Amino acid sequence: MSTANLPIKKGESSNELIQLVSFNLGAEEYAVEVLKVREIIRMTPITHIPNTPPSVEGIINLRGKVIPIISLRNRFGMCSTDDDQHTRIMVMDIDGKLMGFIVDGVSEVIRISSGEIQPPPSIAAGGVDQDFICGVIKHGEQLLLMLQLDRMFTSAEQDAFASFG
Repeated sequence: MSTANLPIKKGESSNELIQLVSFNLGAEEYAVEVLKVREIIRMTPITHIPNTPPSVEGIINLRGKVIPIISLRNRFGMCSTDDDQHTRIMVMDIDGKLMGFIVDGVSEVIRISSGEIQPPPSIAAGGVDQDFICGVIKHGEQLLLMLQLDRMFTSAEQDAFASFG
């Protein structure tokens, strides 16, 4: 697989430092670009909306803005768990829209060289539903899956989210 799917912009060197926010869902660790993360908040009451996909938990009011909340566990086909003191909502900028993603916990901000990002294995990159996995990073003894969450939604889903706020 080429590096075209990696978040390296044209003209960047392969050793540019990038910052990622790592978070966990169950035993797995994931990472997203820190520039996409607007804030990380504790769980707050969510207003549920009828007839939405299972991964859409509902909406919250964050300082006067209505933000859709997505459960990444449900979106990734993982079984649901009860929220605990580590559960967080990562408010992110997805194609110019604020969206919240429920994660089991936020780990840390890490700095890596863009050259450390390996392409995802073909088994992960082959499915349409997994186009948002853009790389794999070895961090300590663990592998992090690097995500581009703006690739996670179909155009119809993006249009539906545009109606919030």
